[in-house]
Amino acid sequence: MSRPTRAPGRLARYGFGTAEGDGGARAADLLGPEGLRLWRPAEQEPVDEAAAELLAALSRAADPDLALRQLHRIVEAEGRTIEGGAESPLLAAVHADPGLRRRLIAVLGASAALGDHLVAHPEHYQALRTAPDGLAPTAEGRLEPADGGNAVAALRTAYRLALLRIAAADLTGGRGLEQTMAALSALADATLSAAYEIAVAELAEGTERPRLAVVAMGKCGGGELNYVSDVDVIFVAAEDADLSAATQVATRLISICGLVAWPVDAALRPEGSRGPLVRTLASHLAYYRRWARTWEFQALLKARPAAGDLPLAQEWIDQLAPLVWRAAERPEAVEDVRAMRRRIIDHIPPKELEREIKRGPGGLRDIEFAVQLLQLVHGRGDETLRPPGTIPALRALVAGGYVGRADGEALLRGYRFLRSVEHRLQLQGLRRTHTVPAEPGALRWLAAALGFTASPGRSAVESFRAEWVTHATEVRRLHAKLLYRPLLESVARVPADGLRLTPEAARNRLEILGFADPAGALRHLQALTGGVSRTAAIQRTLLPVLLSEFADAPEPDRGLLNYRKVSDKLGSTPWYLRLLRDGGPVARRLARVLALSRYVADLLARDPEALRLLAEENELAPRAPEVLREGFLAAAARHTDPVEATSAVRALRRRELVRVACADVLCRAGALAPSPTRADGANRPARGLSDITEVGTALADVTDATLAAALRAAQASQPAPAGLRFAVIGMGRLGGYESNYLSDADVLFVYDPPPGTSESAASAAAHAVAEELRRLLGVPAPDPPLGVDADLRPEGRQGPLVRSLAAYAQYYARWSRVWEAQALLRARFVCGDAELGAEFEAMIEPVRYPADGLTREQVVEIRRIKARVETERLPRGADPATHTKLGRGGLADVEWAVQLVQLRHAGAIPELRGTRTLDALAAAERAGLIDPTDAAEMAAGWALAAQVRNALMLVRGRAGDQLPRHGVELAGVARLLGRDDPGEFLDEYLRTGRRSRAAAERVLDA
Repeated sequence: MSRPTRAPGRLARYGFGTAEGDGGARAADLLGPEGLRLWRPAEQEPVDEAAAELLAALSRAADPDLALRQLHRIVEAEGRTIEGGAESPLLAAVHADPGLRRRLIAVLGASAALGDHLVAHPEHYQALRTAPDGLAPTAEGRLEPADGGNAVAALRTAYRLALLRIAAADLTGGRGLEQTMAALSALADATLSAAYEIAVAELAEGTERPRLAVVAMGKCGGGELNYVSDVDVIFVAAEDADLSAATQVATRLISICGLVAWPVDAALRPEGSRGPLVRTLASHLAYYRRWARTWEFQALLKARPAAGDLPLAQEWIDQLAPLVWRAAERPEAVEDVRAMRRRIIDHIPPKELEREIKRGPGGLRDIEFAVQLLQLVHGRGDETLRPPGTIPALRALVAGGYVGRADGEALLRGYRFLRSVEHRLQLQGLRRTHTVPAEPGALRWLAAALGFTASPGRSAVESFRAEWVTHATEVRRLHAKLLYRPLLESVARVPADGLRLTPEAARNRLEILGFADPAGALRHLQALTGGVSRTAAIQRTLLPVLLSEFADAPEPDRGLLNYRKVSDKLGSTPWYLRLLRDGGPVARRLARVLALSRYVADLLARDPEALRLLAEENELAPRAPEVLREGFLAAAARHTDPVEATSAVRALRRRELVRVACADVLCRAGALAPSPTRADGANRPARGLSDITEVGTALADVTDATLAAALRAAQASQPAPAGLRFAVIGMGRLGGYESNYLSDADVLFVYDPPPGTSESAASAAAHAVAEELRRLLGVPAPDPPLGVDADLRPEGRQGPLVRSLAAYAQYYARWSRVWEAQALLRARFVCGDAELGAEFEAMIEPVRYPADGLTREQVVEIRRIKARVETERLPRGADPATHTKLGRGGLADVEWAVQLVQLRHAGAIPELRGTRTLDALAAAERAGLIDPTDAAEMAAGWALAAQVRNALMLVRGRAGDQLPRHGVELAGVARLLGRDDPGEFLDEYLRTGRRSRAAAERVLDA
């Protein structure tokens, strides 16, 4: 049949066609005269006001297309049971009952599984009808008797009807999260009780009814069950005489519940699946007294009578309670809990780790384990902390002062959000899942089901992701912060033998704060403050200040450990503690760099005296390049042995790396930030590290000076023909003054033979110098090595390490390709013979700045190479959205775009001729080659990616390009870059990267 072409478009306004991708064409069929008869195709409007109200209700569903399809299927199924031509009772009911309409459509749009159930049982929609008194149907989890001769089938029907009412109340705002969890748990209890009675009734005639208790555990025991979950239970018999019949009942109960609702899991019982299904009360007590492990006592925190002999279940709980509340006194108790949490994370498939809302980092398990650990430790003396549910327990911890109000509220918000996500995911298909989907359509449905809507500049999915990341990061952050400052104040202000807390109590308090090694942390504090010496007295004065800084770091125990190492090396040095005590911000600066940066901590461990740099403002300013070069050359000149000369140079380089890294860590630390002044006394700031270009320049200057001094030592040790000229040309990030903490020195080696010297002799001598330079800088030593990488030379690793100036000129004139011209855009003289360096730069000018720009084929080739690099060099498993170098809107995107502009236009526009990315970008904007908005977006993307890349090295102490989406490393990077909220920072990074990528693509495609 023909269809008016605009019908789908009009229906799309109701939200139809989004999931189908057909603009509402399928909806037009289902709503039209041959479907539900709610839509007039010719007039493009609903058939009447009632139809309009139903269409409006469908448009508000999480998935309007799904809701419509399910409604159509139910009406079709209903039509097969009524006489032809009669009006659908369901449609008549939803027209007449607004409450039914709202509840039914909400369910149909959020749960395909419940929709399928209604298709199979069309009459069950009546469970959602508004009561005569105007109230919604009860949704407390009670089972209503269902007709049918088969008891199990009747129970299944009653369960589905109760679940339908709970889901409807949940989806329409009739119940909050806690009420929904309580209703689902009550429904589980009722189902267990009904299955229990069925099982007892099926016992052989003459069998005495056993005394058997069903104890709810896990989420069911805590009254926080979700829609689809195993229901954890433990079976307890009263006496040995009950065991045989009780085991039959328990076995049959498990079978019935599996047919009716969900699997019953009895694996939390003693000995797990290897142990007997049912034990007597006495047997349970004997096991827990002798054999139970920490996690088994942790599981008992949620034990609650559920079905069967309820007094017996309560007796079992009461008898075990003293054992539960002594479990935390075990030496290994808290470490056992943390080890189990680590094992849970380790067992998550890597591809699901970032999408796991239950077991993953920042997920529900983090909150539950933190709360349960606090319960185990503090619940021994405070019975208000013993409720089995996570939310009531967390509220009790806040009320008792064990968790700060703000921290407790943040955990509650995170828990509610994550459980809501879990509920929506499970409700859709009534299947067990805790993984956020990756498919865009499924993400849109989830965001809509959770109530997220689009806003200017942000889609509903982006809003959902931002909130998810915020909650997950906050949960991880609070894991290390709970009750931190009060404990550390108590431990640090008094001598070790006079602590207000006993060592055992102090260790228990430390353990619940999230220390990886709480016993070790306590030993550090005792070692630093113990005794009656003057050193210990000063430490007791200093530690409260230091610990307040450590407490704000993502890994506070690492800061304490690093401080202990530095103190052990320098504690007997007279100036050390005096400097910390009397040196103004020195102590707090030291605490910040030790807590936030493994890179600086490792450097200070090799050279503890470098912390003197923290005392003077001017010592935290990068040195001028000429000062660096003179100092490095003088250090090398004091040694005749090239290895010793280079060792002295490398020691100076290490000190300069400490200077730059400390200034970088502190530059966003508010009052702790250095404010150096000029050496001439002028009232102006000296060169600092306020932005990433200054960091790159400072690191490049250090590398230049290191290469110059090492080259002097290499030339002194290698015989060469008189007059041989040799130069080192900087390439890549070194050439662009964009070095970072993990950069090798990308270089080219060029020489010029003296007149009368054979080419072979000159080449061999130059090659020996280059090899010696690389060897000296790569010799194993305590100082960080400097890799010298010459792979950007003509023919790469297949070509000679050094070439003469004439050979370079010949190669670039005859054989070079466009990517080599692109690499030369960053080439600059670094050290060696300055005249030869200038000649080399002049020789490559027409290569890197072609007078006629690029041909169309060359432009295509650059785009092809970029696409290949992006595809092949991005590490497997890397997240392209957060990879700082090769990810979307990162360093490579911006650099390739800028370099393409330089290759095309620098021959005609001299202002574009420079090796620095941001300078060239600004010149291109001024020349009108790049739109100002695009230039700003690209500059922001490049700068942020470069900052994050440096911050990752500072935080981790090792190379890395991938910004994590959660965890202590993300928190450390955010804190290092002056952000308070890791989630907001990640959102800022993703947003900046997206904009930078779009701008770079516009430039590349221009």
